[in-house]
Amino acid sequence: MKIGSRTIKTAIATPISISIAQVLGLTNFISAGILTILCIQPSRKRSVLSAWHRFLACVVAALFSITFFELIGYHPIVIGIMLAFFIPVTVWLKVTPGIATSSVIILNLYSAEYASITFLTEQFFIIIIGIGTALLVNLYMPSLETQLKQKQDELEYYFQIILNEIALYIHDKNENWDGKELQICEDILQDAMDLVLLDKENHLLRNKHPYRDYFQMRNKQLELLERMLPLVSRLPNKDSISIKIAGFFEKLGDNVHPGNTATLYLDELEELRKTFNQKELPKTQEEFETRANLFRLLHEIEDYLLLKKKFKKSDVPEKKRTKKDRNK
Repeated sequence: MKIGSRTIKTAIATPISISIAQVLGLTNFISAGILTILCIQPSRKRSVLSAWHRFLACVVAALFSITFFELIGYHPIVIGIMLAFFIPVTVWLKVTPGIATSSVIILNLYSAEYASITFLTEQFFIIIIGIGTALLVNLYMPSLETQLKQKQDELEYYFQIILNEIALYIHDKNENWDGKELQICEDILQDAMDLVLLDKENHLLRNKHPYRDYFQMRNKQLELLERMLPLVSRLPNKDSISIKIAGFFEKLGDNVHPGNTATLYLDELEELRKTFNQKELPKTQEEFETRANLFRLLHEIEDYLLLKKKFKKSDVPEKKRTKKDRNK
């Protein structure tokens, strides 16, 4: 069983906050540890927001507790009445995550059955120590770079399998492939985007994320691959164009990587299209439908490559301009 960083930070921060409150001689020092446990979050951004929500909710809870307990009395029914007013206020203030945390302060005041300045000051320090310790410890977040790179490698590996399986089908009409890699890629993409969101929240001043555009691009490419499959299944067997397209898919499968060499394949695709246009016009309805499917497939492949081309700057050096071009 793997122990996550959030668990480790909770285990470290909780005794620290309790120790600080105990050394200061605060009443209900255990409450500082409870507040710390409730405030540990999976990202820096959520940690800062959580600290603010819980601090404000605790302050409001203290004010409500003093008002209701002192005016009506220290009775369980009063807690219910107070919560009926307190919870809508937290919703209005948009600090509902702090309800559970503030309940610690409410119960401390209820169990004490008095609200002196000294006791209220101690509760304020407990809030600061509990929430502050969690916030400070939560400022450290392990890098997710390794996990994101692993997701990228896994995704490209399965993309290679999908492209090569398409090529095999075109070559030999191999129907043994069950397409499970498509679902695996969808799962990887979902996990990867969750990691991207979490990593982005750990960098409060970062608006863009280097992996976000990459995984979004791959997600769109996966959708195109799924759209290509019905078209591929309708290609004629051992047709010259089909064989060339199969070879093209093989090349794409052998060269799936984070870089951008889409220009090379777009040029090759253009040559394929020229070859396709030079063929005789279809004479039967079946030939016409085959030609239409082939045309759509080439269009889908082009869109697939254009997504990669737009993703980042090309890794292919620009072709040298011809003398004729230079003289223009």
